Amino acid sequence: MDIKITAKNIKLTPAIKDFINTRVGKIENFFDNIVSAQVLISVEKKIHQKAEIILHTGAKTTINASAVESNLYKAIDAAAVKAEAQAKKIKNKAKARKTTKKSVKMVEMEPFTDTVLLPQTDVKFSVIKQVEVLPMNPEDAAYEMERLGYSFWIFLDEDSKQINLIFKRLDGTFGLIKPIKKK
Repeated sequence: MDIKITAKNIKLTPAIKDFINTRVGKIENFFDNIVSAQVLISVEKKIHQKAEIILHTGAKTTINASAVESNLYKAIDAAAVKAEAQAKKIKNKAKARKTTKKSVKMVEMEPFTDTVLLPQTDVKFSVIKQVEVLPMNPEDAAYEMERLGYSFWIFLDEDSKQINLIFKRLDGTFGLIKPIKKK
């Protein structure tokens, strides 16, 4: 697993770096499909020590955990515990889906013409994240998206003053979605 560490208002010492690598590396015991990890540590007013762990998995799932403590090591450990819990939950859901699919295959299906499939109406959100939309041009948005390791980014276009979405395509190029009014 590739671990990138970013420090803000604090010097990244070898001891802190080793602790982060060891603690975040243990998360792979719970979820073996982790591709990369980003760890952001910061200090605010010398009393709020914050650690944020962002894990990117091969299943295009992102695990995000953060903690604020009076001690940096406690904050890193608390964020890692939260990330481990999320990893366990995702792994258990995947196992449950596999067993459900196997049981459906074993059941003899009736002819397809006799059943009517209704669309699923109950949508459940596992994460709701509020983000500040900043005015920028598409090139800056692409840079910001790449810097954070995301596959898409929402931004306010400087010229049109509209919300746009930039995303990374499978071939490595970028796509840009600009809203228009329906006529």
